[in-house]
Amino acid sequence: MQATNRRTFIKYLAMLGVGGGTLLRTGDAWGAVYAAKEAVGEETTWPAMTYRTLGRTGFEASRLVFGCGAALSRRANDTLLGAARDAGINVFDVGWSGYYNDAERHLAAFAKKHRDDIFLISKAVAPLDVAPNVEVTAAQARTAASAWLERLDGSLRDLGVDHVDAYYVMGADNPSLIRSDEIHAAFEQAKQAGKTRHLGVSTHRNAEAVLGAATESGHYSLAMIAITPAGWYDWESKGLLTGSKPMTGLQPILATAHEAEIGLVGMKAGRYLAGRRFLGRGRPDAFDEHYDPTLLASGLSAFQRSYAYVLAHGLDVVNADMQTFAHLHENVVAAATSAKYFA
Repeated sequence: MQATNRRTFIKYLAMLGVGGGTLLRTGDAWGAVYAAKEAVGEETTWPAMTYRTLGRTGFEASRLVFGCGAALSRRANDTLLGAARDAGINVFDVGWSGYYNDAERHLAAFAKKHRDDIFLISKAVAPLDVAPNVEVTAAQARTAASAWLERLDGSLRDLGVDHVDAYYVMGADNPSLIRSDEIHAAFEQAKQAGKTRHLGVSTHRNAEAVLGAATESGHYSLAMIAITPAGWYDWESKGLLTGSKPMTGLQPILATAHEAEIGLVGMKAGRYLAGRRFLGRGRPDAFDEHYDPTLLASGLSAFQRSYAYVLAHGLDVVNADMQTFAHLHENVVAAATSAKYFA
């Protein structure tokens, strides 16, 4: 009995030490509980993750992507990353230091440790001082592509790896650049050098035209698009794009991209619900008119409903910026259970 009591006491001390340290370092109470349980070998229960083949990459991707940019821009958080992996997340998305500060450096240790069993994405802007719907010249496209390629080298150095699985043209808004031979040639150069395997694009401005250009080109494996149940998200207003069809009306565009073997990654699916800090509270019921009674009665939060809906209406996976364990758990539940609310 004394030996059992001593083992229990030591176990509690270990939990207190690890959990307390995590709480002091991150301020995340859920994270502290997770770290404490992990320290003594206790399992934390997650719903079973679901997976989808990610376009022509052929990768069986978790339907929830861990967006590392904001989460890791100021500090490392390997405990949170480890919990995400334990929950079945196997796609990690980050980006170049010119936008995400030290996120890639803070992901490096985790990325190197798990390089063989995760799909690693990075991205950078291909700088272009041209309006969205103005045709770029070959010279402008070459300059943009060259800078974009240099930024890949910086990302690989910061990540401490020799390649990423996919590299995106980040924040793209000019369709002619996305169609350009120069961007494709830059990607092929990186691919031949073993620095990346798949070309992608991320867009939250002029997204419909950009996705169309990527589809028409035949060169892209992935497209990360800012889309909500109510339609396109507008980066400028941080709201819904004026005149956008709801997501149900965008199905032909998404289907055409799928036919071109593009894996569709959602972003900003629930951002509008949170509102803008300086304009007051958000609108948690903003998308409810698009939901059927089953989803409304599901018990999911407004944010979870938005994720579940977009995953059931044309997206392969959804990218989320998760900075706390509570947020991670909420999104895992939404992604893992989304299919059950739709016939």
